Amino acid sequence: MSDVTCGKSRSQKLEGIYITHFMEQVLQHSSRNNSPSDHEENLESLGIFEEHILIRLVVDGLPAFRDSELFIKDLHFDEVPVRIYLPRVPSASKRRGVIFFHGGCGMFGSITFNVVFFYFLNSLICPYLVSQLFFRGYGTFMHKYPAQSLDCLTATVHFLKTAENYGVDPDRIIACGDSVGGTYTASVCQELVNRGDLPKIRAQVLIYPFLQSLNFNLPSHQKNAFTAFLSQERTVRFILKYLNRDCSMKGAILAGSHVPESINLKYKKWINPDLIPEIFKLDYKPPLPASFSPQVHEATKELFQTRFSPLIAEDAVFCHLPDTCIITCEHDVLRDDGLLYKKRLEDNNVKVTWHHMEEGFHCALGFFGYGIFSFPSSSKMVNLTVNFIKAY
Repeated sequence: MSDVTCGKSRSQKLEGIYITHFMEQVLQHSSRNNSPSDHEENLESLGIFEEHILIRLVVDGLPAFRDSELFIKDLHFDEVPVRIYLPRVPSASKRRGVIFFHGGCGMFGSITFNVVFFYFLNSLICPYLVSQLFFRGYGTFMHKYPAQSLDCLTATVHFLKTAENYGVDPDRIIACGDSVGGTYTASVCQELVNRGDLPKIRAQVLIYPFLQSLNFNLPSHQKNAFTAFLSQERTVRFILKYLNRDCSMKGAILAGSHVPESINLKYKKWINPDLIPEIFKLDYKPPLPASFSPQVHEATKELFQTRFSPLIAEDAVFCHLPDTCIITCEHDVLRDDGLLYKKRLEDNNVKVTWHHMEEGFHCALGFFGYGIFSFPSSSKMVNLTVNFIKAY
């Protein structure tokens, strides 16, 4: 089967020009006294506008993608809503299974989110695909952290236990996720390390994942501070909304005031700009030391849990993780999360396949398959994911 080439008429050079132009426009606006995000926060404080709710409405309005070759059904795995995608053509042997956790900053994403990606993933590798969907109040007061992460774990455990009921080989199940879905993927694989009563996850795919919340001044945070879709500031603001915390703490967290010196020293061996290859540190300037704030630290203690920051799990966990594919993007504030996770896996002798996309950007996967809105990097991410999964 040949590679997917949605958006093939658009060159990588064009994509780079688009990203550069977008970043220049944002930088130009942010140089004023009030940045776009300042206006957004002012509107939010008046109860007029909440950015994540607007994004949720837009994403939920994307058209559903159906195809006669796929059997698609909505189910519940131990009360967790999921959607399954299964080729209608019967298989003589048990299929591989793919569990996908979608992105959306833990606050948005719906039944239609990345649905075109799911279709092409099935058509190219013909697995049994299970998509975690969070139908029930995703990101609302009634379904807040860590409910999303726990739902991912619950659904995965259920599928591992019942895989054969669906014609799936329980020893050929791959977990995947993009953005915060990559967080959930990494967290689930870590939490299952010591579950001797379950089949092992065969491999994991992390697409521009969010993996740590201790340091927001790594080289990629500085380089892509104002990049499209997910800026440095928006990342922290969404984290605080995800945790249902006061967004006024954003500045303190960006400065690193939420991390006591003892934790900085403990995890410096794993979260450190010195561990980033020099090629990714052009023009990097080490930040000034931040004054520790006990109040901010106490209010954001969840940030130091491995469920939220999988990068800080102990070596005893890392050495038992499955084969891993990591896709990072140059125009992504989270690029260095993937680079640091890659190093930790390799240091613990885990097989890692790494792909770095020079013209890639955060959220690119969500554009896949939408005609003129799809980018070359969107198609490339699908191809890289498919080719990795085919080996298992």
